[in-house]
Amino acid sequence: MAKAIIQTDYSFPGQKSVYKGKVRDVYNIDDQYLVMVVSDRISAFDVVLPKGIPYKGQVLNQIASKFLDATSDIVPNWKMATPDPMVTVGHKCEPFPVEMIVRGYLTGSSWRLYKGGGREICGVPLPEGMREHEAFPEPLLTPTTKAEQGAHDENISRDEILSSGLVSEEDYVQLEKFSLELFKRGSEMAREKGLILVDTKYEFGKKDGKIYLIDEIHTPDSSRYFYADGYQERFDNGEPQKQLSKEFVREWLMENGFQGREGDLLPEIHDEFVNRVSERYIELYETITGEKFVKGDDSTDVNERIFNNVSEYLKSL
Repeated sequence: MAKAIIQTDYSFPGQKSVYKGKVRDVYNIDDQYLVMVVSDRISAFDVVLPKGIPYKGQVLNQIASKFLDATSDIVPNWKMATPDPMVTVGHKCEPFPVEMIVRGYLTGSSWRLYKGGGREICGVPLPEGMREHEAFPEPLLTPTTKAEQGAHDENISRDEILSSGLVSEEDYVQLEKFSLELFKRGSEMAREKGLILVDTKYEFGKKDGKIYLIDEIHTPDSSRYFYADGYQERFDNGEPQKQLSKEFVREWLMENGFQGREGDLLPEIHDEFVNRVSERYIELYETITGEKFVKGDDSTDVNERIFNNVSEYLKSL
């Protein structure tokens, strides 16, 4: 079995600091550039599992890279290069303190709210008489605050964002426009692959007064996809939709008694399960991109490969 990269500890030329998230390790280079290493760590229920998933980081990095390239005519993005299959290097931007969530369907947390009697999300009214997994008449923008590490994002309305001064009205109008256009493009690209882009999140930042799309985009970790084939039949019969996301990992954990609650014990994660998840991520890549997945060279030490590839690229800046 290929070795999973679950931690990194690089010292790149010009490195000022490093931020380690649940999955991504982000290295600050001269306060101008970011080196984002997408590790093979996997999280569920806000817990990072003790074993990594081989090739998961490469899958997520390459999907995000493909969609950043395919949407750069809509909004400039932070990406400059992908010097390694697991790495993107790009502009360091000042992030906006909100995430833009776009929902095309009543599912997940929005369905739970609706089922409990809620008829608005983030100040956006919801029609009466809707059913789970039903398409909204138009995609909804339901922003959240961008939480500090370890905290949960909170829903927030457009009016609250503007009245609190989190984002200026001029910038917020642009974020709304970009988000809806990105979702439209992502939906069109998904449709070509027999998929439905159900909901997703976008993050934006600013550099030199210009708005950039930052972080990942349209990956199965940041987005929910349904398979288009059979969607209508399943919806008509009130059946669960076939999803393309990491939901299968959460389901396995729940089957084994873990939901991230206090006192829950993580089940033992066997190599057979790790291999299965790795294969599923590769399947996700090939379905979303329509391309054959080519595994990164792991004949030598992958951490060494990443360090050498990134260091060589940074010399060119």
